[in-house]
Amino acid sequence: MNKNALYIIIYNIIVVLSVMYATQPLQPLLSDEFNISIVESSLFTAVIMFWLAVAPIVYGYILESISAKKMLSISSVILFFTNLVLGFSNSFEMFLFARCLEGLTVPAILTSSMTILANIDKKNIQYNMSIYVASTVFGALVGRVMSGYIASEFGWRAVFFTLSIALLLGLVFIRKLNLDVATKMTKANIKDIMEILRDKRFSLIYLLMFTVFFVFAGLLNLIPFRMKELFGDVSEFTIGLLYLGYGSGVVVALLSRKIIKFFGSEITAILAGGVFYILMAIFFAAENLTFIFIMMFLLCIGMFTVHSIATGMANSMKESQKGLTSGMYLSFYYIGGALGSVIPSIIYSHFGWNILLGVFILALIFVFTLVYFNRHIFVLEKKGD
Repeated sequence: MNKNALYIIIYNIIVVLSVMYATQPLQPLLSDEFNISIVESSLFTAVIMFWLAVAPIVYGYILESISAKKMLSISSVILFFTNLVLGFSNSFEMFLFARCLEGLTVPAILTSSMTILANIDKKNIQYNMSIYVASTVFGALVGRVMSGYIASEFGWRAVFFTLSIALLLGLVFIRKLNLDVATKMTKANIKDIMEILRDKRFSLIYLLMFTVFFVFAGLLNLIPFRMKELFGDVSEFTIGLLYLGYGSGVVVALLSRKIIKFFGSEITAILAGGVFYILMAIFFAAENLTFIFIMMFLLCIGMFTVHSIATGMANSMKESQKGLTSGMYLSFYYIGGALGSVIPSIIYSHFGWNILLGVFILALIFVFTLVYFNRHIFVLEKKGD
């Protein structure tokens, strides 16, 4: 195994995910800074989610086949400069435009990183993909917690200058990368997409992950505003610490096989994770900071149980077109995240936290009930394909 390349890719994934989620704990602060609404501040995360949703389909036509190292380098340079722009931004429009540019680069960086990881050790691709998932989860955690701390101690602009330094260091590492392969992105066409969607197993899994991540993104995006509503003087660092629960996703992702073995099948494990997820979401009606902190850990366990197992199912139910089926999975997942970053903000602004939780819980009950009554179709998931 090329350990040097492995460490470089892991570092860059962590930094990129930190960039992606750094704005979440800062949203109340940025809302005051730019005199904007909760919905408008939610766009800072939503725009990147949107590009992650369309990238698996659109980028296959734009990028064709390109060197992974070259794509990683160019995208990282752009991301470095956009973070500097964020740090110097004096208006909502300027800040949002820079985040839109970042949204264009993040999918390219993650795609090239995944390609290089898959070629570091071709005998252990599955293990390397688990490293990829764990790195993205850890990066999202670090980005949220550290941005809260830096903003509390040095101001919100320091967050983006710090990330720019981290990206600059990443560029130095990328130049030393001695492994390079072509990044072949999947070209999707309507006929193939419709054929996959007509398979009820895929449409159910896609709907499931759309809904699960819609709720998850909505909760994590609005929890800073909820904390400010409940505890007016709470610091950005304290808000950032709430996201420590996200770290449980690393453990769950690495233990997904044992979880499946414990429950006897993938679909049973998903349903068990779903029930747990719904129960934990209900407890977010609480008004105790310590209790909410604990619930965040438990909510993340439920969500990542469903996500890690559903990812494996989406990649194993069809022998052919794996690139397209996994790309569509990511598209539905991140569309859910993009809409979950905006629509719940509108509901919260007009109707409050408890009504929003009610909407989330009803949506989850609906989709997991749908999966439960169709669970038999997954028994044949590895036959006939």
